[in-house]
Amino acid sequence: MATRRLYYDDAFEKEFTARVMHCEVLPPDLNAGITGTVWGLILDRTAFYPTSGGQPNDLGKIGDANVVDVRDEGDDILHLVDRKPSDPDVNCCIHWPRRFDHMQQHTGQHLLSAMFQERFGLPTVSFHLGGEICTIDLRGPEPTAQFLEGAERAANQVIFEDRPVNVRYGTADQLSALGVRKEVDREGILRAIEIEAADLQPCGGTHVKRTGQIGVVLVRGCSKVRQDWRVEFVCGGRAERLARHDYELLRQTAEKLSCATEDLVSAASRVVAEREANFKSLRSAQQRLAEAEAALALQATPPDRNGFRVVSRFFEGVSADYLGFFATELSKSQKAIALLAAEGGHLLFAQHPSAGKDMSALLKQVLENVGGKGGGTRDFARGRLLDESYVEKAVSLATELLPVS
Repeated sequence: MATRRLYYDDAFEKEFTARVMHCEVLPPDLNAGITGTVWGLILDRTAFYPTSGGQPNDLGKIGDANVVDVRDEGDDILHLVDRKPSDPDVNCCIHWPRRFDHMQQHTGQHLLSAMFQERFGLPTVSFHLGGEICTIDLRGPEPTAQFLEGAERAANQVIFEDRPVNVRYGTADQLSALGVRKEVDREGILRAIEIEAADLQPCGGTHVKRTGQIGVVLVRGCSKVRQDWRVEFVCGGRAERLARHDYELLRQTAEKLSCATEDLVSAASRVVAEREANFKSLRSAQQRLAEAEAALALQATPPDRNGFRVVSRFFEGVSADYLGFFATELSKSQKAIALLAAEGGHLLFAQHPSAGKDMSALLKQVLENVGGKGGGTRDFARGRLLDESYVEKAVSLATELLPVS
């Protein structure tokens, strides 16, 4: 006998009684996050929703057992619990905050998808109800900011009108005649959710009874995912929490920038402009300093009997960029070779082309000995050590391996 699905007709049924028709011990399922032994129960009737159609499963209690997962097994629904019920006749209850949250998100998704399709010709091709954020994937041209705001506003208008949300049953042809948003090719009697004068969509999920119970729809953003556009949104309690969180971030940011929240954009623009100006100034100063230090280093390093001048140095308190400036200046001199390192495990080997060595090959040899990644050309090679404590050893090793005779 197939499990009778109580949530089909009344998603607000929080408690119910049922009889255990089947019970079996199941092994841990690490993929589902179940690390211990569980029992799989099939009941004659259930209000527990199984993971399906983008909506996660319900949680709750069956007798004194905790429900850890609910799965759709065709005609039956399998309930995974952490202990075997002591009696075949069980009292069951749904974890209501989780269920109602899912009802708000799922009904809000129906409404938002309907607005995107009706007003902007963008059909929904998939839906995911996540732990924090919900998403729908839209197919078609990129939704502009005006599209996103327009769909959100239209959905919220229907919410504020508190329209009825009804369950309808019918064949695919009957639902098609009623103007179903997305037709399905399936035999038999289908279940559909109707938002009065807004949407009709085949669906087996749980939904609120009136649009006012959705609370509000808040569109969070849109990004490209393969050939579609993924819209992030939240509804109801989630929208309230995220709106409060967003405002708190704005308030704290405004406090840091010593401005009112309505002036944040102009204040942030000013800070970005100042940062870019300071960055250019810093780079200019680093380049001038590198020129001076490179000249001093060359003066302090007389050429050997073959004309090579090898400068080996470990820099403290400088950025990896400074190594580049210093090496560039140093390698402008004939037969000059720079073997440099900086805090953070950064390595840079460079030469004037007249030196005729292979910096990339030298770096590879060093990294094979001390561990790290990097690469480059014959004249200029960069790397980074896995363990920065070996940085001075790396420079010393490079000096030993460098053939200058």
